[in-house]
Order: sequence, then C-alpha cells, then structure tokens
Amino acid sequence: MKAFRLLLLPFSLLYAIVIFLRNLFYDAGILPSTRFDIPIISVGNLAFGGTGKTPHIEYLIRLLSPEIKTAVLSRGYRRKTRGYIFADDTATAASIGDEPFQIFKKHKHEAAVAVSENRVLGIPNLLFDAQETQVVLLDDAFQHRAVKPGLNILLSDYNRMFTHDFIAPMGNLREYRNAYKRADAIVVTKCPEQLNQTKAKEIIDSIKPFAHQKVYFSFQTYGELIRVYDNDNSYDISNEVGILLFAGIAHISSLDEYIKSQFKEVETIHFNDHQSYGDEELKRIMYGYEHLKSSKKIIITTEKDAVKLLSPELKEKFQDLPIFYQPLQTAFFPWCKGDFDSMVKEYVHSNLF
Repeated sequence: MKAFRLLLLPFSLLYAIVIFLRNLFYDAGILPSTRFDIPIISVGNLAFGGTGKTPHIEYLIRLLSPEIKTAVLSRGYRRKTRGYIFADDTATAASIGDEPFQIFKKHKHEAAVAVSENRVLGIPNLLFDAQETQVVLLDDAFQHRAVKPGLNILLSDYNRMFTHDFIAPMGNLREYRNAYKRADAIVVTKCPEQLNQTKAKEIIDSIKPFAHQKVYFSFQTYGELIRVYDNDNSYDISNEVGILLFAGIAHISSLDEYIKSQFKEVETIHFNDHQSYGDEELKRIMYGYEHLKSSKKIIITTEKDAVKLLSPELKEKFQDLPIFYQPLQTAFFPWCKGDFDSMVKEYVHSNLF
C-alpha cells in the first residue's frame, strides 16, 4: 500500500500545484469572492466525504431555530437535476440530492432548503424564495471560494485527521493541509465518547491552530431505529434479531461497530457514498437478508439511504420488508459545547441587520 501511494505522488503534486494556484488567485483577488450582507456560515472539510457535514448542519439548525430564521444551501451532489431548486413538498432525493432531502424532510418547519451548483447565484435566489431568512448555512463549501462566508467551520474526522493525510490521489485530501488556515473554527468529529480533555489538548497541539482559530470536539449519538415506510415501530427488536446492514456512505466503520455492539448476527454491505440503488444493488441486499441465519431478521440502513427508498420504484420492492433506518445526531462534549454554541450565536447576532 505504501509503495502504491508513492506511485501516486507525482499526480498528487500536480493536483496540489493546481489547487495552490487557484487559492493564490482567490487570495490575490484575481478570482473574486462575493460577500453577502446576511450572515453566512460554511460547513466543510478538507477530505473527500465522511466527516459528518450533514449532522453538523442539522446541529446548527437546532441551535439557531426557532429564534433565527435559517436556510440551507447545498450543491445537491449526485442529484439528477441541474441549476437552482428550492425544496418544497415535491422534492425528492433524485431532484435535490440525498443529504439535502434528508435535511428538508426533518427540518422543513425550521429551515428553508435549496440546492445550486453556483452558490453566488443560489444565495440571492434562496433569499428571494425564503425572504424571512436571517442566516444561510452553506453545506460542503470549504473549497467553494467564490462565496466569502462570515464564519468558516472546518470538520475533520477523529479517525482520519487531515494532519495525518495527504492530498489526492495519494491521500484523501481535496487540497493541501495548510489550507486549514482559512477556517475560523475547526471541529474534530466522530470522537469516541470517552475522549478526555488531555487527549483533546494533544490533538489541538498536533493541529497547531492559528491565533484566530478555536478547536472543538463532537461525537455521534444514535437514536432508536425508525421504520422507513410507516410509523409503526412495534416490531419486536431484541439483540437476537438478525441484521442486514447496508449503507452508501463514505465510511461505515463507526456505524458497523455500533450495530454489531447491539446485535449478535450482523451482515454488512458497504456501497459507494451516495449510491444509487438499481437491480444489482437490490439483489445484493435481498441475498444478504435472505441468508441471515436468525429466525427473525430485519434490514437496517442509514437515514441518508432511507430517503432514497421512498422513491415509488424502490418502495414497491421494499415496503413489505421490516426495514429501518438508524438515526444519528451530532453532540459536542460538555467542556466545549457552550463555547461552540456561543461562538455561532454571537457571530449571527452581531451580523443581523
């Protein structure tokens, strides 16, 4: 593996030069960055996926609403449409993307949601469609430098810290490590719940934050399983139930470990991030489910995958099965939660007009 990475080094260096020049042009003002009068909070990462952006966007929605009228703008990755779309009751995972649709379904009474590849054009359109908006949350926008956010939050997975990673394709970084200097706040995500402040300080020292930056730490909490196709969760789920877990996410290890800690028999299928489900994928899922040894068995997936299963063609095939999704939320450790919440609220309130 190490030798293979070394073979990719020339490509990583070429990619790094391209990214360096792009950032240089933005820093010099040759490429313009647009500022907006309304508070803009960007949530993004240096790595390709898997740092928990959507749960952190949802955390910010819960933090700010109902006091602050909040809106979310995403690119809508892997959607089957183009251009600006404002989410309404006709929205689907195909039309706006799985993660924006997840946010819309859960928080449509708390936050407006829209998608646009071009955030500079998307923000004015969003503010026209949701005119009460007081703050815009930009999803996955750390590299989208055409917009200058007022608060730039960078996420880094505890298990895959950017400080120990390399630029693609040799590693998983979208740009060189030092790009973290653009962040106003750094959140180390998916930490073990046992993390203490001594270990946290070691991580902070390894990051070497700049004077304007603070580092925070979050972890994931799992809720009770929720049935995908109806609200009847009366199905008897004990640890003796056989589980077929499938997920189309970047990193499945933490979810896989959690499910395996809850049940005796677990078979796991890991698809690509943002997987579209067709006949081949359905065959793999059904095969895995049918070959579970337990007399009682269920299927578990992620919330992001579950919203795709609501499409008519997939619902027709799955609705008679006991299929559930595993909710999760982001939480901050008590010793940094108050500081993080205050930082966000103070930024928003100080920039409201």
